[in-house]
Amino acid sequence: MTGPLDLVVLGLGYSASAFVTAGAGRFSSVVATVRSAASAARARAAGAEVLALDDPATGTRLLAAIAGANAMLVSVPAEAGGDPLLPWLGCAIAAAPQLGWIGYLSTVGVYGDHGGGWVDERSALNATSQRGLARIAAERGWLDLGVRSGKAVQIFRLAGIYGPGRNQLQSVADGTARRIIKPGQVFSRIHVEDIAGACLASLDKPAPGAVYNVADNEPAPPQDVIAFAANLLGLPVPPEEPFGTAVLSPMARSFYMDQRRVSNARLTTELGYVFRHPTYREGLGALFAEGEGRRDGR
Repeated sequence: MTGPLDLVVLGLGYSASAFVTAGAGRFSSVVATVRSAASAARARAAGAEVLALDDPATGTRLLAAIAGANAMLVSVPAEAGGDPLLPWLGCAIAAAPQLGWIGYLSTVGVYGDHGGGWVDERSALNATSQRGLARIAAERGWLDLGVRSGKAVQIFRLAGIYGPGRNQLQSVADGTARRIIKPGQVFSRIHVEDIAGACLASLDKPAPGAVYNVADNEPAPPQDVIAFAANLLGLPVPPEEPFGTAVLSPMARSFYMDQRRVSNARLTTELGYVFRHPTYREGLGALFAEGEGRRDGR
């Protein structure tokens, strides 16, 4: 898609904010929703017109923005049964005359457990958690809308997200980092700048029904990433904790139940995307250079 674009963002969170910032030169206007008026400051900082979903006046303005939009990014937490905004906005989105690109931010969690094997966009969706099943339902809802309306809906399945203010350098520096050891366990990751970059690359090549894994080149054991961050900071590497005896919240423990390695081949071949941070080493190295986690601020 060329020329200045009018963008609507449903759910302006961490990743969507990075997309808006990275694409600032592409968008003539940005209208974004947040859950409440209390969340509005972040949206304004990203250069967007803020529409709080708890404001009764939001509905009219949001429908007008959708009617004039060229592009839409969706980053709303899924709920049981799918995307909570689709029943309300689906008809307006389908009818929007200029809407040529819709990106939905999902998660690689939809794949569930694959025993440490590689998964790509054709792999079975084995999720068993409520979170994973909700995401699968949301993906299907958006893809179905694309088929019914002829809109170019793309799904981006994101690996574990890190970036400014949300990374292992910060957790090591503040003493909350833990090196949980579960033999053979690896996770795939993605720097938020590469999420933005991948979505912008797709914006130039709308592909109805396309699904892209957005994960870097190196699935890695979580303890190795923590050790790398500690070494960058010159701080002690946190001790190892066996997974079997570690005290973890149910949410934290659930992440260790699934194991897979996520292929990004479709993203790099079909969209020609080149990662700014191909592994956690480059990503954490860049964040360290920017002062993340460094107590001296230099």
